[in-house]
Amino acid sequence: MKMSNLTTRIIVALFGIPLIIIMSILGEFPFLLFALFIGLVSFFEFSKMLARRKFYPNMLVGFVSISLIIFNSYYRFISFELLFLSIIPVLLLFELFRRSESAIANLGATLLGISYIGLFSSALVLIREYYNDSFFLYDQGGYLIISVLVTIWVCDSAAYFIGSATGKHKILPRVSPHKSWEGAIAGFVFSIITMVLAQIIVLNFLSMQDAVVIGFIVGVFGQAGDFIESLIKRDANVKDSSSIIPGHGGIFDRFDSLLFSAPIIYLYMELIINR
Repeated sequence: MKMSNLTTRIIVALFGIPLIIIMSILGEFPFLLFALFIGLVSFFEFSKMLARRKFYPNMLVGFVSISLIIFNSYYRFISFELLFLSIIPVLLLFELFRRSESAIANLGATLLGISYIGLFSSALVLIREYYNDSFFLYDQGGYLIISVLVTIWVCDSAAYFIGSATGKHKILPRVSPHKSWEGAIAGFVFSIITMVLAQIIVLNFLSMQDAVVIGFIVGVFGQAGDFIESLIKRDANVKDSSSIIPGHGGIFDRFDSLLFSAPIIYLYMELIINR
């Protein structure tokens, strides 16, 4: 008997969510592998979508570059500037030996994938390892990651259910025809409420102002990340980035909001919280 899509989604969530929570709490190498998995699989899905438009990112250079960027965010074996400066000439040289439709399109697609997915995935590690200078504070990075994930899930749910019930004013019909301003505002409000509750329950190392700002970031940039991935999917004429997660689509689908929020959250932590 074939399971319904909702049943499949629930079963996958029951196994996947505890695993993500465990890796977030453990941090260190387990979370590094988690970020690496998100980055590499999302880049693979991104490349397959672009191939439908006859843009062919260099998979080898992309995989190696993203792996190095994510590992470097944990081990800090080279400065970011030197790492990125070494990636560009390698990418250009490799393109000389490829036979494909358009070198310009391929170079742009590869660089976009490395920058968008690689850098944003590495921001997850930077957030998780933000408090790694203290044994007693190290778990805080895990609590923050989990809180951001929960906030994204609450935001998505609020936007979907309230938008479905009350949404009349569409935001970007050509990108995502079913999403409304009413749903987006609901997602934004619930994002802030969720982060405020998280601050009260587990994030007491952050100020209430910091919690509100991070909720704001998720409510705005998290939803923007969803629109951006929808733009790519619509251009590639696909419903999901892949079918790797039964009932949920692809890794890029599931973590698009997290990827887009993560660098903004890290910048806020680095520039404001740590000033």
